[in-house]
Amino acid sequence: MTDRLYYSDPYLKAFDATIDRVEERDGRVLVRLDRTAFYPTSGGQPFDTGTLGAARVLDVVDEDGRIAHLLDRPLEVGAVSGAVDWPRRFDHMQQHTGQHLLSAVIAERYGHVTTSVHFGAEVSTLDLDAPALEPAQLLAAEELANAVVTENRPVRVEFVEAQAATGLRKGSDRTGTLRLVTIAALDRSACGGTHVAATGEIGPILLRRTERVRKAVRLEFLCGGRAIRRARADYDLLGRIAAPYSAAAEDLPALLEAQRHELRQALVSGRELAAALDRRRARELYDAAAPDEAGLRRVALAPEPGLTMERLSGLAQAVTALPRAVVVGATAEPPAVLLACSEDAGLDAGRVLRAELERVGGRGGGNGRLARGSVPAAALDQVTRDLLGARR
Repeated sequence: MTDRLYYSDPYLKAFDATIDRVEERDGRVLVRLDRTAFYPTSGGQPFDTGTLGAARVLDVVDEDGRIAHLLDRPLEVGAVSGAVDWPRRFDHMQQHTGQHLLSAVIAERYGHVTTSVHFGAEVSTLDLDAPALEPAQLLAAEELANAVVTENRPVRVEFVEAQAATGLRKGSDRTGTLRLVTIAALDRSACGGTHVAATGEIGPILLRRTERVRKAVRLEFLCGGRAIRRARADYDLLGRIAAPYSAAAEDLPALLEAQRHELRQALVSGRELAAALDRRRARELYDAAAPDEAGLRRVALAPEPGLTMERLSGLAQAVTALPRAVVVGATAEPPAVLLACSEDAGLDAGRVLRAELERVGGRGGGNGRLARGSVPAAALDQVTRDLLGARR
């Protein structure tokens, strides 16, 4: 068994140990020590990194009670000095202790139990056994958690026998000796992770978004340095957004809402103008097309630069709103065709177009009045001509 120095002293940054085993596994160098300050991935908390002698520690794994260290180069059996990447370790201590505090506050205030936790490289999350967490509840939980931080309550670690472990926020089914982490007058949990010595060291706690995940609510949170960096990044982002308006960040909601209103009005006006233009052009195209022997006016709309299928559809429907009209249109990029018919034209646009597309290997469809589809570029002109001459 490896002597886990981080259990008793999470602030230990450097240590001496003995390498008692070196092996290569799947092209990776693994070493085991008689004692280590490197925390292995466990309980959702990521592993420590740092150095062992001249080697960098890339991963730390708990293998049946022995801690295996993945290195970037081989080392010899014997004495070695280790150094933990302290900024990474302390960040993990802040996040983990902050999670204990936050879970306890939410359980005490709202009765929501934390069912799982994930500590990520940028943000951390906890899943709550809750139907929802309202914004007002989120704000209150954040305020309560930060109040406990400023009180700088002691965080104590102790080892007790499982049968004597009472008052736990979440029961443990483990037997033997348990490692308990207690935040004074707030929380008592079985945990093997690394923690700060007092809540003040957690630093600010920032709660962010929530999302529904299966039957739980997932809450995103950041503690300490992460919370400060995220708050700064958010403020800088708001500043960059506000700068073109020469406005303060707090004025942005009203400014953006005004812009959304203007945009909606502009879109409505644009659609109305486009429809009026389509009606006018439709009348010109309709009048210019002489009726054939069946009394149908057949209008061909050739591909034009910037002409989209949406615009083409609007114009075609304006033409076929007039009596006994057939419209065939096309776009070059991507190669596509459209067939539209007046209600009294005696043609089923969807049926006619599908038959033509099947013949050339195209895809598409529609209803009796309007149908569209994609065709191979080489067949575009021929399909257009065939549709223009379509009969009943």
